[in-house]
Amino acid sequence: MYGNDHGQLKIAEVTEISSPITLDGVLDESVWASAKKLDDLIQRIPDTGQVVSEKTEVILLRDTDNLYVGVIAYDSEPDKIIGTTMARDASLRSEDTVTIILDTFHDQRNAYYFATNPVGSMSDALIYGSQHFNNDWDAIWDVRTQLTDQGWTAEFSIPFKSLNFPENSDTWGFNIRRNILRKIEESIWSGASVESTFLNVSNAGALTNMTGLKQGIGLDVRPFLATSLLHSKNTGDDDFDFEPGLDVFYNITPSLKLSGTINTDFGETEVDARQINLDRFSLFFPEKRSFFLEDIGVFNFASTVPEGPPGAPDADADIIPFFSRRIGLFRGAEVPIEVGAKLTGRVGQTEIGFLGVMAGETILDSDGDPILVQDTELFVGRVKQNFWEESYVGGIFTHGDPAPGLESKTYGADVMLSTSEFLGYPRNFRLSAFGLKSDNEGVEGEDMAFGAAAHYPNEIWEGILAYSEIEKDFDPSLGFVQRNNVRMYRIGGNYNPRPVDFLNVEDMIHSVYYTRFESLENGQLESSTFDVDWFHWHFKSGDSIHSFMNYNRDEEQLFEPFEISDGVVLPVGRYKMDQFSLFLASARKRPLYASLGVTFGDFWSGSGEQVRASFVYKLPPRFTLDTSIRYTFANLPEGKFTARVFTTNLDFSLSPRLSFSNLVQYDNRSRNLGLQSRIRWTPKPGNDLFLSFNQGWINESMGSLRFVAADTKIATKFQYTYRF
Repeated sequence: MYGNDHGQLKIAEVTEISSPITLDGVLDESVWASAKKLDDLIQRIPDTGQVVSEKTEVILLRDTDNLYVGVIAYDSEPDKIIGTTMARDASLRSEDTVTIILDTFHDQRNAYYFATNPVGSMSDALIYGSQHFNNDWDAIWDVRTQLTDQGWTAEFSIPFKSLNFPENSDTWGFNIRRNILRKIEESIWSGASVESTFLNVSNAGALTNMTGLKQGIGLDVRPFLATSLLHSKNTGDDDFDFEPGLDVFYNITPSLKLSGTINTDFGETEVDARQINLDRFSLFFPEKRSFFLEDIGVFNFASTVPEGPPGAPDADADIIPFFSRRIGLFRGAEVPIEVGAKLTGRVGQTEIGFLGVMAGETILDSDGDPILVQDTELFVGRVKQNFWEESYVGGIFTHGDPAPGLESKTYGADVMLSTSEFLGYPRNFRLSAFGLKSDNEGVEGEDMAFGAAAHYPNEIWEGILAYSEIEKDFDPSLGFVQRNNVRMYRIGGNYNPRPVDFLNVEDMIHSVYYTRFESLENGQLESSTFDVDWFHWHFKSGDSIHSFMNYNRDEEQLFEPFEISDGVVLPVGRYKMDQFSLFLASARKRPLYASLGVTFGDFWSGSGEQVRASFVYKLPPRFTLDTSIRYTFANLPEGKFTARVFTTNLDFSLSPRLSFSNLVQYDNRSRNLGLQSRIRWTPKPGNDLFLSFNQGWINESMGSLRFVAADTKIATKFQYTYRF
């Protein structure tokens, strides 16, 4: 072991084996029994530092090609083990789980994340900056599980070809976590602290004996065939498309990867979640395309405002100099990507990311009208120089504009000072600052953005202080900005105690957040939000409640009329809104659980109520039905309106490698009812077959249940990975 002033961080030696493991979840090979076992996980929650209620044994093996992690999760009540979903990349929040993180560079900043549940669901993600989590990333790896009369077991096989790591490094960062949902118990191997979560990579222990690993020549070649059939309702025409393509991944060094794509296809990507915009600023939709998600962490920039814990109000002030959804999309329609290349990784303590893309020529806009687009070349470069244990200074540059024929550049620099040992105690603290400038063709003026933030993100106490300015002409063409010509202040904090033997309460959240935007032109208030959450309790049963004491006060200044809904126009003026809310949620450990949220009070010039409800039913381990609705009822002097969004997910899994998912969405703003059905079959990790069906219907008359069919699209994609 090696230690710090506040506890012991642990070291485990991986046992080297000469032949691969048969992956079946049984752990019956003799090497599992003879290797050293880690059995010293301790509680992080609920009783920090105490002995776990159920024993867990972890065995670490490797050959030259794979890391094998065997887990024996003992349970004195095996009939109460919770494993309700098999689907790949399903949310495992309502499951018993085992989770591994691998910090292959042992830099205490970034890590790979692998998780499973008792029925073998596979979840993977990237952790970067010890604070950001990207669960849309998919790697080639495998896991098998077995339920037993003593609990459950898991066998992980993680190929070294799926990981980046430095040559000739004997030590990796490592941690493992077990969650027992019915007991709300989280136990981890290294760094158990109520003030720091499992995802804080700096608390991980270490693996040794990690030399002599093979990445082959580091080349993955992934050809694919994509087909689609689009039936146009307007013209009656059928458009069939058959497109081969190729993705290539090459490790120039074990820590530097070159990725290339030709004739890129994103047919397997899930459609965006529906949103209705009831304010003046742009909606944000996350990236879901796999090519852009790979190694996304290096492009992260210190200009996003810290948001606080779940439930805290958003700042609505994000400044993202590079937002990959600007590539391959224009005016709501897809732009074909002909060629793309990406270089990501690190050289010593320097992280780099370079991305170049050439887009195609002709697309259709959201109305089906053709638009002629010139070949567009887009580029982004990012460099981060790491120093100390968790800090960096970096720069970013983007070139190109998704709009045809325009030139645009963005320059920027940022710095992050971060520590998990603040003032000599095991506490997290971060200071960040950034500056950005856009340079767009035909625009001369005030085109900068800058800011700074302090963040104390810990479990019991959390605090945020942030300031930024966004000038009126700042417009990063490959980025995302919610508003400009404003000065933003944000201050807030929360206190999250964990009482002992008080009304069966597991933890409480008490928070206060204030965000203010002022116009840079005249210094007048543009908008502000004051949010108080006095009564937010989570019970040991897993249920939670937010009481009527939750209070929110918004102020909005309109400098020009704003059409909030069809025919409902709000005049220029200042609007003050006081709102109260209630939120109830039942425990996710149950096969049937639900949540209900109600907000009521002032809404712009009148009054309004918002209702959010969800209902989830699981028939373990194959079937999940998840339905949610969001209603806004507005009663304004300028007019009344209702905004509705309805979403249903129906998922069925024959195994963790064969799943059938269905997504139904409707909103009354677009009056579009959409269905996406997808089948994903993974006969072998790295080889996938996707089949998707997309159908839309239009509600031609408000208040009527009559829907008319819109366009229909059927698409297939098969990809096969060759590893060298």
